[in-house]
Amino acid sequence: MLSLIERNQHPIKYFFNTSGLKYRKLNLKDKVDQLTTKEASQLLASDGKLIKRPLMVENGKFTCGFKPDVYQENWNN
Repeated sequence: MLSLIERNQHPIKYFFNTSGLKYRKLNLKDKVDQLTTKEASQLLASDGKLIKRPLMVENGKFTCGFKPDVYQENWNN
């Protein structure tokens, strides 16, 4: 996770399942933007339910969550 977060051009929040119960229970809405990449990767690794799904990783590229246009662009080549 740390490697993906470090290569990411989106905010750290991109990797988090923001609609998940665990995300809300931990009140991460107000905390996630202040996390370091290491803290975020440790938190995501501690509970898979915090990770936005699907998480697709292949040959150095990745996407988080499902958006049809993003999938078409990245995975149908």
